[in-house]
Amino acid sequence: MAESTDEAIIEKLYEYGERLNEAKDKSQNVEDYENIIKAAKSSSVKAMQLAAQLIPRFFKYFPSLSVRAVDAQLDFCEAEELGVRVQAIRGLPLFCKDTPEHLSKIVDILVQLLTAEENVERDAVNKALLSLLRQDVKASLTALFKHIETIDEQMSDENLRERTLVFIKDKVFPLKAELLKPAEQMERHITDLIKKSLQDVTGAEFKMFMDFLKSLSIFGDKAPQERVQELIEIIAGQADLDAQFNVSDGDHIDRLIACLFMAIPFFERGASNSKFLTYLNKHIFPVFDKLPEERKVDLLKNLAESAPYTAPQDSRQILPSVVQLLKKYMPLQKAGKEMNFTYVECLLYTFHHLAHKAPNATNSLCGYKIVTGQPSDRLGEDFSENYKEFTERLNSVQELARATIKKLTQGMVEHNKEFSAAKSDEEKEKIKAQKQNTTTGLRTCNNILSMAQPLHTKTPSFIGDQKINLSWKEVVKSTAPSSAASTGVKRPSGAINGSSSSGPKKGRGGMQNQLVDRAFQGLSYGGRSSRGRGRGRGFRGRGRGRGYY
Repeated sequence: MAESTDEAIIEKLYEYGERLNEAKDKSQNVEDYENIIKAAKSSSVKAMQLAAQLIPRFFKYFPSLSVRAVDAQLDFCEAEELGVRVQAIRGLPLFCKDTPEHLSKIVDILVQLLTAEENVERDAVNKALLSLLRQDVKASLTALFKHIETIDEQMSDENLRERTLVFIKDKVFPLKAELLKPAEQMERHITDLIKKSLQDVTGAEFKMFMDFLKSLSIFGDKAPQERVQELIEIIAGQADLDAQFNVSDGDHIDRLIACLFMAIPFFERGASNSKFLTYLNKHIFPVFDKLPEERKVDLLKNLAESAPYTAPQDSRQILPSVVQLLKKYMPLQKAGKEMNFTYVECLLYTFHHLAHKAPNATNSLCGYKIVTGQPSDRLGEDFSENYKEFTERLNSVQELARATIKKLTQGMVEHNKEFSAAKSDEEKEKIKAQKQNTTTGLRTCNNILSMAQPLHTKTPSFIGDQKINLSWKEVVKSTAPSSAASTGVKRPSGAINGSSSSGPKKGRGGMQNQLVDRAFQGLSYGGRSSRGRGRGRGFRGRGRGRGYY
C-alpha cells in the first residue's frame, strides 16, 4: 500500500513539473509549486529526490514562496538518505542563477555542509560552491571569508572554519587565474578579504595566505614598490611590531623571528626593513642576553640577511647596538678562548653592510678615521681607545678562527677515513652529517677571517656587496623545494657554537625549520593545534592564540 502511495506522489510531482514547464506564465501555477514544496514532508526517497530537482528549477517564478522553498531544500539537505542530500546540494546553486540576492545565504548554507562526513556529499558541496564562485566570484568570496574571520569565539565552529579554509586552499586558490577576473579588481578584493582574516590565524594559515598573495599578479615581479611594501606591512602586523616587548613572551619572539625571516625576500625586492630593525634596536637588542640561546642564533641570522637592504639612516641608528654585541661576543685575548663563531659571523656581516651605508658612524664606535666632510665624522675627538680595543678583539677572533680551521681540517680527514671504513648505511649517514657540520664550520671560520681582515686599517673598506656567502646559505642539492623555499633559503644544520665544531646547531637548521616549516604546516582537516584560543591562533600564549608549535 505504501509503495502505491509513493508512486502516486511521484506521479503527481511529474504532473506539477510538466504543467510548470509548459506554462507560458509560470507564476500563475502557484498551487503546483506549493505542492512540490510539500513533498519535503514525504517519506518517499524518490519523491524527495525529484522535489529537490524541481524546487530550485522553478524557484525564480515564485518570490512569495522563496522562504518556504529554501526551507524545503534545506530539509532535503538534512535527510537521512545520502542520495536525497546529494541531489538537494546539487540544486542549491540554481537558487541564485536568476535571483543573485540569495547568493550569500546559499554560500552560508553550503559552507555549513562542508563538514559532511561522506566524500560524495562533500564533493557535491565543493562543486556547488565552485558553481557559485563562477556565477559571482566577488559576492561568493565575501560570503566564504566571513566564515574564517571568526570574531566571536563562542559563536564560531572550529571544524567549520577549518573546512572552509581547506576549501579555499585546495579549491579556490588553484583556480585563481580562472576565477579572479578582472584580475586587478578581483585580486585586490581577495587581498582585502585575506587582510581582514589575518586577525585570527595559525602560523600555517598565515604562511598559506602569504604564499597565495605572493602569487598574485598585483604583487608579482613587476609590481610597484608600494605593493611590495604592502606585503611587508602585512607581515609586520603579524609580528606585532607596535606591541611592547616582553622577553618572557616566547610566542612573540618566535613570531618576530618567523615574520622577519618571511620578510627577507621582500627586502631584496626593495621594501623597507626599517620597521623591523627599529623594533629590534629598541626592544630586542637591549635584552638580547635574556633571549633563549636557540633564538639568538636565528635572530642574528635574520639580522645578517636583512642588513644589505638597510637604509643609511637606519644603519646609523642600529650600528651602536651591533658594535656593542660584537664587543660582547668577540673575546679579548685575556678573556679566554671560548667564542660563538656563528654569532660573530652574523654580527661581522651585519656590521660591514651597515657600516658600508654609514661609514663615518664607525669613527666614534671603533676609532676609525673615515672622512666624509660631515660634522658626524667627529675627527677632532679622540677615539683611539675604541680602535685599540676593537682591533684587539679582531686579533683574538682571527686567532681562534685559524686554530679552529686547523682542527676542523684535521677532523675532516678523520671523517673521510671513518666514512671509508663504515659498514652500514646508518654509520655513513651519521658521518655525512658530521662532515656537513664540519664543512659549515670551515665556511663560518673562513667568512670571519675574510670580514675581520679589512677592519684593521684606520680607514677600512667595508664590504657592501654579496661576495661573502653566509655559511648557512650553502645551496642544498634537492630536486624538490622545501616547504620553506618560498620564504627564503633553507639553512643547513651545521655550525660551530662555542669552541665545538660538531653536532647539529640549535640555530637555523633545527629551530628555523621548526618555526617556518613545522609551524607553518598542518593546514588540513583538524590540522590546528589546540593550544590556547582567542585572537591569533598561530601564536602561543598571546591571549590571541594557539601555540606557534
